[in-house]
Amino acid sequence: MTESLSPAQARRIALAAQGFGAARPRTVGQAHLKRTVERLALHQIDSVNVLSRAHYLPAFSRLGNYDRALLDHAAWGPKRARRMFEYWAHEASLLPLDLHPLLRWRMAEADRGERGWTGLRPFATERRGEVEAVLDRIRREGPLAASDFEEGKSRSGWWEWGDSKRKLEWLFWAGHITTATRRNSFERVYDLTERVIPASILALPTPGKATAHRALIERAARALGIATEGDLRDYFRTGVADSKAAITELAEEGVLLPASVKGWRKPAWLHRDARLPRKVSARALLVPFDPLIWERARAERLFDFRYRIEIYTPAEKRQHGYYVLPFLLGDRLVARVDLKADRQTRQLLVQSRHLEQGAPAETIDQLGEELDLMAAWLGLDRVQMKGSEI
Repeated sequence: MTESLSPAQARRIALAAQGFGAARPRTVGQAHLKRTVERLALHQIDSVNVLSRAHYLPAFSRLGNYDRALLDHAAWGPKRARRMFEYWAHEASLLPLDLHPLLRWRMAEADRGERGWTGLRPFATERRGEVEAVLDRIRREGPLAASDFEEGKSRSGWWEWGDSKRKLEWLFWAGHITTATRRNSFERVYDLTERVIPASILALPTPGKATAHRALIERAARALGIATEGDLRDYFRTGVADSKAAITELAEEGVLLPASVKGWRKPAWLHRDARLPRKVSARALLVPFDPLIWERARAERLFDFRYRIEIYTPAEKRQHGYYVLPFLLGDRLVARVDLKADRQTRQLLVQSRHLEQGAPAETIDQLGEELDLMAAWLGLDRVQMKGSEI
């Protein structure tokens, strides 16, 4: 039987699945962060730091003012304390350790030259000896970054990488090395996987590809609450055929329940454990890479909110700003703000503010309180409004 849902019901299901609606804890501890990490299953990493590194924001959106050192410790702390690892999931991501076995098929495909950027694939075959030499150097000398090799300082975009960086990134794709830590510049420092990932995780059996896909699709469905097939594939960027097979099996097992949402052109799947709260009273600023909104078509379906990141749009053509965060109030996206952390003057700059049509009267006051909270979290002294206000 297909569950029929209204758009408002689908929206509340999605918000509850993503951890919105519950009261924020007064004091955030490691246990709160752990639950958020497990709920979302990944925190996307992005190099833009105009406000804060992207991976810190989803926890702030859900928990409020928390110590970012908690996330650093879980991601790049001592091996015995590590709770997360870096790998390619949605994009470059921080993931809970229990997902490591579920992504080994992706590492194996990269090792065979079947996955990863085209420019890296020759390292799996004709240039294999070159990456083995890099691996041997890390084995002998310990953790190394791209800047420790002959090309010098690492550059940001893959198209600007030197040869050593490309070799390191292929080894990373193939699972031979992983991120040991990040330097102050956020440069990745690599080490042998067995020296970073706890032995108890590496000892877990490696599931077959089909089994891994079932588990990844189930985690995606749990994190999304309600989703189309495309939404489920997008979460961990799994392939069409493998995802379809996994969805079929999960539906047969009763883990995924067929659903339809009024106004959605495609059928949906509801996770059997998804909750439908009567009301969601959330308040949050959302980073562009938050899993609630990173899939723009889904955000439009859920919130009737068209959102595009305009970082790469020429300034004169931007509609809302450079680094724009949607503002969630209740169960709706009611505004968007272009933000910048001016660390020199210790100000959170609001470059522009745009209210959505029909935004409730309390939007400006509630947004102001959330901006004050964000400024405090970032260690800034005040919020400064500049530019246009709409």
